Amino acid sequence: MANVSTVILGTGSFVPARILTNAELSKSVDTSDEWIISRSGIRERHIAGPNEATSDMAVAAAQRALEDAKLTATDIDLLIVATVTPDMTVPAVSCVIQHKLGIRTNVACFDINAACSGFVYALDTAAAMLTSGRYRRALVIGAEKLSAITDWTDRATCVLFGDGAGAVVLGISHEPGVGLLGTRLGAYGDSTDLLCVPKGGSSAPATAASIAAGDHFLKMKGKEVFKIAVRAMEEAAREILEQHQLRADQIGLVIPHQANLRIIEAISQYLEVPIERFYVNVDRYGNTSSASIPIALDEARRNGRIQRGDYTLLVAFGAGLTYGSALLRW
Repeated sequence: MANVSTVILGTGSFVPARILTNAELSKSVDTSDEWIISRSGIRERHIAGPNEATSDMAVAAAQRALEDAKLTATDIDLLIVATVTPDMTVPAVSCVIQHKLGIRTNVACFDINAACSGFVYALDTAAAMLTSGRYRRALVIGAEKLSAITDWTDRATCVLFGDGAGAVVLGISHEPGVGLLGTRLGAYGDSTDLLCVPKGGSSAPATAASIAAGDHFLKMKGKEVFKIAVRAMEEAAREILEQHQLRADQIGLVIPHQANLRIIEAISQYLEVPIERFYVNVDRYGNTSSASIPIALDEARRNGRIQRGDYTLLVAFGAGLTYGSALLRW
């Protein structure tokens, strides 16, 4: 449809009640609060309970987003969920969420796996479907229970991850110059081994030996990921700003994927945007993968960090290695 843009009508987020601090972690693995903070900026993370699935967190975040948008589940005609930790391998967790929320059965529901870039990928997908004219309102959710695929004996990874969910309700607007102005997506498919769950897929199905070896947990080559992440996020940010003829100092708020404070600080330096104009909550939640940007986006809105007319830049990277940026104007 001509002169139609995708706008955010409401946001919501949810994290589990249980907080796992660095001090608690140091009792079970060889680490310390000082070591974790100096390398990641993380002080604590929220961990889901044994009976708390990805779908449960997603539903809670979605309900808050719908309430914020002053809509109900029956108003939604498109549901997209970004996750690497669905309740089951099959079916898509979006179908589970559809049922739990009470969304109509004649609604398109599917998952996207782009790891920590998943929310940006899902946002772009939903926008394309909305502006096609075939859909009116979309619910986009990023939700993860990373604690389920974390090796709690591996100090290199277990200190980094947390659980949670964030959601947005999207609609269409005919007002020029507002909403989702553009996205930039990409991937380095030659780097799949840098951050992955090596076993359990069709190329290496689960066996008793692979389970015993811990091959169904997240594995990461941290130094290599760091280098590519900084480069990819910087390039994705610069390219979308150049595409829309904007300077970095015109961006009201940058919401990066919350993986590591050192990565965020590096992006701040390279873009020459003060760290004060970055929204940072990695200290409280750790890396929640596809949930990190929508959680931060919801907090930023509710904390008054985003005002009408502001430009907001979302930028992410994740396993794949995927990356992406999105430019919003409110």
